[in-house]
Amino acid sequence: MKDAIERLKALGRESLKGGGEARLEAQRARGKLTGRERLDLLLDDESFVELDRFVTHRSTDFGLADRRVLGDGVITGYGTIRGRPVYVYSQDFTVFGGSLGEAHAEKIVKIQEMALRNGAPVIGLNDSGGARIQEGVAALGGYADIFLRNTLASGVIPQISVILGPCAGGAVYSPAITDLVYMVRGTSFMFVTGPDVVKTVTHEEIDKEGLGGADVHAGTSGVAHFAHDDEVQSLAAVRELFRYIPGNNAERPPAGPGTDPHDRRSDELAALIPERPNRPYDMSAVIREVVDDGVLYEVHAGFARNLLTGFAHLGGHTVGIVANQPAVLAGVLDIDASVKGARFVRFCDAFNIPLVVFEDVPGFLPGVGQEHGGIIRHGAKLLYAFCEATVPKVTVVTRKAYGGAYDVMNSKHIRGDINLGWPTAEIAVMGPKGAVEILFRKEIAAADDPAAATEARMAEYREKFSHPYVAAGRGYLDDVIDPRDTRPRLISALDMLADKRDSNPPRKHGNLPL
Repeated sequence: MKDAIERLKALGRESLKGGGEARLEAQRARGKLTGRERLDLLLDDESFVELDRFVTHRSTDFGLADRRVLGDGVITGYGTIRGRPVYVYSQDFTVFGGSLGEAHAEKIVKIQEMALRNGAPVIGLNDSGGARIQEGVAALGGYADIFLRNTLASGVIPQISVILGPCAGGAVYSPAITDLVYMVRGTSFMFVTGPDVVKTVTHEEIDKEGLGGADVHAGTSGVAHFAHDDEVQSLAAVRELFRYIPGNNAERPPAGPGTDPHDRRSDELAALIPERPNRPYDMSAVIREVVDDGVLYEVHAGFARNLLTGFAHLGGHTVGIVANQPAVLAGVLDIDASVKGARFVRFCDAFNIPLVVFEDVPGFLPGVGQEHGGIIRHGAKLLYAFCEATVPKVTVVTRKAYGGAYDVMNSKHIRGDINLGWPTAEIAVMGPKGAVEILFRKEIAAADDPAAATEARMAEYREKFSHPYVAAGRGYLDDVIDPRDTRPRLISALDMLADKRDSNPPRKHGNLPL
């Protein structure tokens, strides 16, 4: 027994070495942490329990037969974040470049299946050169096995991908199916085909950062939800996420501390909206005045900045925030904003996170590029997501709510539970200027002073239509409130809706306008 225990200890020490000290140092020299160092930062102290540390590859081709490394390039197991269970895998670039072979994939699949059975999130730390060429179709099959589990777990448990190195070819589709993607500037890359292939096929010259770096995906493509300057920041941000998300779709999200007074009014809110309706303002300032302790965990902050999405606490309730941003493109809805909002709304609905909407939207962005790009189809995604959502849904109209965008942004007509308006709210088919130019075109053209005639008709339009009391009179707004009372009124609504029950008709699944 003593000899057996000594052998176990020796193998255990060997499994901690990865690809060897030289390769571990090379990893650090690139500004990257090792697979185990990443787990130490991500998980609570001493909570990690490793599984399958003695697994090795089975290939006998192209010199691999004599190159067996314990763990086969991926560290798998479970632990806790903020005391809550999670399942994790961390690819080890020091072992065969983190390439994925049959045994490597089986380890990840086992973790995915355990997470699904036990109702806990799964977090993948990706740092891999891609499929292991020597293992051929077995490696490709391993990726497909992972993709299937990603799909089956979608909407059941949260799935989080942290890209901490290369992620290329078919490997990108596992993170693409997961819920949230984190990247690190300068060291993490995602692309279907790399710069060399792009140059060969299209004759375009571009480096890895420009093709698939963190800022590209967090700001242009929308593939990544977060971009950070280093791995420490990225892993800390994942830990922070667990203040807001539940372990699975049958749980409620964790409550916030609730120490910020629930009846706190904010005098600042009344001064944030400019007197002139065409002047911009920062909606994030409105949100931070309202939510607990002014803390907003913004999601997709660099992408489609005309729409804000993020998590916060309100009176201790975890909420998902969706808000038009008048400081960017006047807060219009365009293709990217619609897709961004739809995905966030569906995540919140899947995991029982109430939605709070701050609305100031002049409509959908006009233009040939938007129409040809499919704004009708993409805008319908956001509409579909809000219509389908059964979680508590509360809206505050701060200023503009024009045209079809009024309907889309969680209006009462699509099952908004509580819809409130500030006295500055303007709810109408279109803005006053556009409306009178259509309704009174001939009259204005014939006037001695067309500008004065336009202003007079605009004033009349505002008096009759462009204020919140028409909508409130029909019950489309539940109340028009003093902006300073926004926080207590939202908390009251969330308290009232805490046990809300709603459902959709029985079906296999809807046909989202993809």
